[in-house]
This record gives sequence, C-alpha cells and structure tokens, in this order.
Amino acid sequence: MASTTYTVEGMTCQHCVRSVEEEVGEIEAVTGVTVDLATGRLVVDSSAEIAPDLVRAAVAEAGYTLAN
Repeated sequence: MASTTYTVEGMTCQHCVRSVEEEVGEIEAVTGVTVDLATGRLVVDSSAEIAPDLVRAAVAEAGYTLAN
C-alpha cells in the first residue's frame, strides 16, 4: 500500500473537499482519499503506484488544481 500527499489549490468549502474526494476516489487502485480544507492537503492511499497525472486530471475534473 502506498500513500502520496499533494496540495490542492482553490478549495474554499466542504463541497470542494467532497468533489475532490469523489473524483480522486474513482481512480483505479485508490483505496482512500483524505482532504484537509485548511491546508489544501490531499492524501491518496492506493494499492499500487498511481501516476501523478491521473491525480492531477481528477482534481482538475473537480474544478481545482494541484500545486506544482
């Protein structure tokens, strides 16, 4: 099991958090998603390595961006 941390920009409310959690949670091999609104921290737990571009695309689908 792997755990990777990202920073999401642009979230302002719990609806934002749920949107990111739902989109990232749909990626194959993701076993858990935790988003901290106050820090913008996104922690993705997975059963296999996930390409950062997949996470970036899922976050973008939710309407937000990953910090570089």
